[in-house]
Amino acid sequence: MRSASLDRRVKKEASLLVREARAALNLKRGLRGKAGDLEAATAEVEGGLSAKGLQRVRHGLPTLDSLVDELIKRPPKSTTRDYVESIGAAVLIALALRAFVIEAFKIPSSSMYPTLEIGDHIFVNKFIYGVRIPWTNSKLFQLRAPHRGEVIVFMQPCQTDKDYIKRVVALENDTVEVRCSVVYVNGKPIPARLEEASTCRYEDYDDKDYGTTVTKTEDERWYWRDCSRYTESVADFEYDTFHDPDRPARDPKSPLQRVDSSKDFPLDNIPRHCSNQVGPEDEQHAAPNQLPGEIVVTKDDVLPDESCLPHMHYKVPPGHVFVMGDNRSNSNDSRFWGSVPVENIKGKALFIWLSYRKFGLLHWSEIRWPRVGNFVH
Repeated sequence: MRSASLDRRVKKEASLLVREARAALNLKRGLRGKAGDLEAATAEVEGGLSAKGLQRVRHGLPTLDSLVDELIKRPPKSTTRDYVESIGAAVLIALALRAFVIEAFKIPSSSMYPTLEIGDHIFVNKFIYGVRIPWTNSKLFQLRAPHRGEVIVFMQPCQTDKDYIKRVVALENDTVEVRCSVVYVNGKPIPARLEEASTCRYEDYDDKDYGTTVTKTEDERWYWRDCSRYTESVADFEYDTFHDPDRPARDPKSPLQRVDSSKDFPLDNIPRHCSNQVGPEDEQHAAPNQLPGEIVVTKDDVLPDESCLPHMHYKVPPGHVFVMGDNRSNSNDSRFWGSVPVENIKGKALFIWLSYRKFGLLHWSEIRWPRVGNFVH
């Protein structure tokens, strides 16, 4: 049985070599003066096949095989084909890395100042929270869940075509409350230390579309905002946050001092989610995978001068995280549209690979070189 199989393989290989040799002999190209040797070797094997003499075929096959390898050169791949194949392979590798491992994002707003500035370009680790099937919310597997204090990129629950970047403040089943710029998680205030008061300023960018009524140059869209800077500590993370400029003067005073703050959270007993989000520029959208969470009143009959005291908190629903921008007085975050489903999270911010205020061949001085290479904490 095995002998018959070997005989069939010999006949098949011999037939292919004879066909290739005959084609070369008909063209008479590139045979370098050995056309006669090739003709004789081909005839020998061809005769053995016709007479069904396998011994003759086996005897002549090595010579024919050697001459075919020596004389008949397969056309080499062109330089263009080499380049196309190399570029194609590089593109496929880049797409695979972008889909499963790492992706670049640009910071468009001031909501994460001072950690991330407008014009920062960052890389995001998409593998750490699990590999996502491209163009879906489904994950093949999850390595670990997000931790408190990590900066994450996610699909905004109300508009999943938009990517947001914020810091994780609380996890599922944690409670969150914000009163007079103080963030309480599970009933305890996040430790905050004043770093800068009267000298704190940052440059913001006006990206509004004024149509034809107002014309603003690129430089005219940048303007200065006053702030106060604090250092917060969450788990193993220590990071700076911006607050309203009045907080330093307010902090030493009695916690019973009345403060009117639209950034407090919760403001009522209705859990914020996509169907009832607040804000002048927001649109209401249904988010099937977002749970509303729960509001728990801890102190009834709050007096006007007790507005800074904890009295009502929000419980983060299972499978969600509560996120806030580091620029607490200028961030559109979970305080307004609710918690983020874990399945919406794309990855963890890694480091800044490029940063600029304005980009162009004539604007090298606008590149923020000291920020390039900084890790995001």
